Amino acid sequence: MNAMTEPTHFERLSNHHLDALEEETIFILREVAAAFERPALLFSGGKDSLVMLKCAEKAFGIGQIPYPLLMIDTGHNFPEVTDFRDLRAQELGAKLIVRSVEDSMARGTVRLAHPGESRNVHQSVTLLEAIEEFRFDALIGGARRDEEKARAKERIFSHRDSFGQWQPKAQRPELWTLFNTRLHPGEHFRVFPISNWTELDVWQYIDREEIALPSLYFTHKRDVVERRGLLVPVTNLTPAKQGETIESRDVRFRTVGDITCTCPVDSEAATAADIVIETLQADVSERGATRMDDKTSEASMEKRKKDGYF
Repeated sequence: MNAMTEPTHFERLSNHHLDALEEETIFILREVAAAFERPALLFSGGKDSLVMLKCAEKAFGIGQIPYPLLMIDTGHNFPEVTDFRDLRAQELGAKLIVRSVEDSMARGTVRLAHPGESRNVHQSVTLLEAIEEFRFDALIGGARRDEEKARAKERIFSHRDSFGQWQPKAQRPELWTLFNTRLHPGEHFRVFPISNWTELDVWQYIDREEIALPSLYFTHKRDVVERRGLLVPVTNLTPAKQGETIESRDVRFRTVGDITCTCPVDSEAATAADIVIETLQADVSERGATRMDDKTSEASMEKRKKDGYF
């Protein structure tokens, strides 16, 4: 918006809405710092965790974030994202802890059914091992309720038992923003400060705050094949199958995760403002449009969360 131009009615309403979401997120981030002894912020380098990190920067200041950043690396993450993750942590003077699924595989705690199996679902094992290693009592994540049905059920302060499991039928009430943070030995919380944000809110906030993102989020040329209604990127990990036609298309990623299960969408959106407009027109959720591992009941989000997933 031009500095000499008065904000429109829509812009004033939009900023008021984003201000309220930002205020709630900052309140929750500070509440975690006050209520827990050993919290950590899950940081993948993706857009949701970068929005959360921006709010943490506002809550505490650069170099003052009172908990480390934790990333569970499958070993199959996009290098553009992991490089950006490292850069952003360095810029903020934050401690970054990375734990790898490959290390769990070496220990024998993760065993793949076959070499081509996605490691994404196995992150829960490595995450639980990191919780035990550092004795974390709260992990702050960037999940949102609009992403998936199981996430829509979950509280902002989500209690996990001594096995790291989520019990959907035993959730604690959260009335009037009062959070029950009581823990027994061995238990911990997963905390989701941007639960009430939507994908559109995230992109509007990124646009307003001019948050830098990995280049994958914006339009670029990429070789893809169409498979089961998705655009699958052609990589060494996800090669084209016999009979599939490789096409070079203008695409972007709505969400970024393990290469073996994350798909782009057709897009010419080159800026956050372009993506805001594109998101307004979308009729499929970002996970529904881009995640291969959410297509099967065996990998359903609710089951994975019960097993200790994010």
